[in-house]
Amino acid sequence: MDTQERIKQQVTGNRVFLYMKGTPQFPQCGFSALAVQVLNACGVKDFGSFNVLSDQEIREGIKNYANWPTIPQLYINGEFVGGSDIMREMYQSGELQKLLETEKA
Repeated sequence: MDTQERIKQQVTGNRVFLYMKGTPQFPQCGFSALAVQVLNACGVKDFGSFNVLSDQEIREGIKNYANWPTIPQLYINGEFVGGSDIMREMYQSGELQKLLETEKA
């Protein structure tokens, strides 16, 4: 299976999926830590994640998959949402909570 197919399976196999540096329990960069904090603040405790530091092919592949150069990357229902800055802005405006609530229904 090629890298793009692996990525597609990961983001479509989980309602909420986060590519990050480290793990939700032990983020290895401030941006990844912020992304986890935002999801937790939205009440999302159970989400899929992948530590890009463990796989160089995925780390490079997700940049092409979403056409987004940085990590972390958040996906909801297979759709790319954004990185930590966008997540923070969406959280502050209430958009992210609405998106997550809508997807639960």
